[in-house]
Amino acid sequence: MELHLSPQMTLMEKLQILTDAAKYDVACTSSGIDRSGDGTGTGNTKLAGICHSFSSDGRCISLLKILFTNECIFDCRYCQNRRSNDVPRASFTPDEICELTMQFYRRNYIEGLFLSSGILHNPNNTMELIYETVRKLRTVCRFQGYIHVKAIPGADLQLVFQTGLYADRMSINLELPTAEGLRMLAPNKSRKKILAPMRMIQNAREENQNELMLYRHTPKFVPAGQSTQMIIGATPESDYQILSVAENLYQKFGLKRVFYSAFVRVNDDAMLPALPGGPPLLREHRLYQADFLLRYYGFSAAELLSTQRPHFNVLLDPKCDWAVRHLEQFPVEINRADYETLLRVPGIGVKSARRIIGARKSAVLGFDDLKKMGVVLKRALYFITCGGRMMYRTKLEEDYIVRNLTDPKENFPFSKDGMTYQQLSLFDTSRMGQMV
Repeated sequence: MELHLSPQMTLMEKLQILTDAAKYDVACTSSGIDRSGDGTGTGNTKLAGICHSFSSDGRCISLLKILFTNECIFDCRYCQNRRSNDVPRASFTPDEICELTMQFYRRNYIEGLFLSSGILHNPNNTMELIYETVRKLRTVCRFQGYIHVKAIPGADLQLVFQTGLYADRMSINLELPTAEGLRMLAPNKSRKKILAPMRMIQNAREENQNELMLYRHTPKFVPAGQSTQMIIGATPESDYQILSVAENLYQKFGLKRVFYSAFVRVNDDAMLPALPGGPPLLREHRLYQADFLLRYYGFSAAELLSTQRPHFNVLLDPKCDWAVRHLEQFPVEINRADYETLLRVPGIGVKSARRIIGARKSAVLGFDDLKKMGVVLKRALYFITCGGRMMYRTKLEEDYIVRNLTDPKENFPFSKDGMTYQQLSLFDTSRMGQMV
């Protein structure tokens, strides 16, 4: 089937089509790199660098997050830009993206560029166009802000490497957690073609970092690392399978971030699951929380889930879910427990654990002290003691704790300190960046 070539369009008409076409790609976050401008170009990059907007469905998206083209030779069943869909098509030129990026940056609309693409003609042709775009931005426009680009699976690895010399971050979407899922819903893609550029980027980054130690002016290769995205709910994988795949990517490919995207049924296809409750956003949220436990809290996928219990209790955050199933490890004495043990207590995050370790060197800590340090006592009180005493008389029983954590109508005896209790929700993010 031939591609539907778009008619002559204005730049703003293309922008409208290609920003909308990029909205389901969530593998975009803050820059992860700090770089000041050198005075010869435009822009700089800060660690929290990318401006974000929020779409109507609650997704966080970059202000200039675009596809190079939504033309595509592939026919992935879950994708709104697939070849067989009758949708408006458009393509930028490298010069048009350079113009948009520079004009938007000068107006303070954006702080960087997130560039992905459909597959135009073939992977190499598309990767060449992306390479030419970022090369012009850096060398002709002298743009020194943040650039995140998608590598195209199946493209020549040398092209991917050359693009990485101009990008801050690169990503290759895993798309679906398993090879079986890819064969079913994305038959034009293969796990081998996706993992090959991932491995090349990992190896090239390691070599580049070694060269930088010897030669200070060596060009940096993808200094902010690489990331990927998995669609959640389009195929029947369990939370345990998904989390195990993410853990493997972190350990064996050195990824900076795995993103999870709740499946949105944008196509009427018999191979796609029905979604009577809408996209599984709460499941997506729990996987993000579990991902923080893998990266910052010393947990493994096998500790959080198993083949016997392959799914999270969506009513509890994953740390609470783990704790109520391992009550033999609690209660923890706040004034004696080591840092790693404190991190496993629900309601205690990385910052509050460090504050506890530092403060107890000069004082015996009580519950009022913990509250001032940022500990979420409504979760922690079931699992900790201070000076050998619990905050209230509570039962160390799974059913009792789960009921109290999830039932907003439960008659809690804890109102005297002004705390209120409610069921954890999708937006109970009280320190999403430091999972508590």
